[in-house]
Amino acid sequence: MTITITAFERSPDGGKGLARDTRVRWALEEAGLPYDVRLVSFRAMKEPAHLALHPFGQIPTYEEDGLVLFETGAIVFHIATHHGALLPADDHARARAITWLFAALNTVEPPILELVTARIFEGDKPWSKERIPLVEERVRDRMKPLSARLGDADWLDGDFSAGDLMMVSVLLRLRPSGILDEFPVLAAYVARGEARPAYQRAFAAQLAVNAPFSHP
Repeated sequence: MTITITAFERSPDGGKGLARDTRVRWALEEAGLPYDVRLVSFRAMKEPAHLALHPFGQIPTYEEDGLVLFETGAIVFHIATHHGALLPADDHARARAITWLFAALNTVEPPILELVTARIFEGDKPWSKERIPLVEERVRDRMKPLSARLGDADWLDGDFSAGDLMMVSVLLRLRPSGILDEFPVLAAYVARGEARPAYQRAFAAQLAVNAPFSHP
């Protein structure tokens, strides 16, 4: 059965690779797996057909041979464990790669999402000027040890893995704030991830969906 994922009919980021379907597209491209994409509108995401796939009415979802998944961490983990290419063969290295996948989602991403919310959705609030610097410091508190741990290595633990795929995807959300540029080690790490051919294909596929809505 062909793998089918869902994605925004019109992404809020205009196809810049920040929508979460990009993470799944990237994993599928790294694994060399063909897939179909079913585009859904914001309205359709809240209708029963989509809620049967994703109870929270979001994207992406993943369907394969009767299996339905939601949450990018679960989907990428499934692709990595069942289709290869994104996890090492060695048991210990494999466990460490999975640890980094969880670290990206549970430790690094939350303060970044909080900053996105503070800047975009709460920027007009009277308390925003006081709150944003506090949130920015919480983000930096995560970036400092991550940068130190990566050091001069190309990837977090040996070869590129699902952990790196998720970490790069999470850090990409930080770029508009300018904070990523404060950490050259991490900025270079993200750039290496973006340079991977599989990422380039995933990015191009999402951009192609949104190109008709872009303005010159």
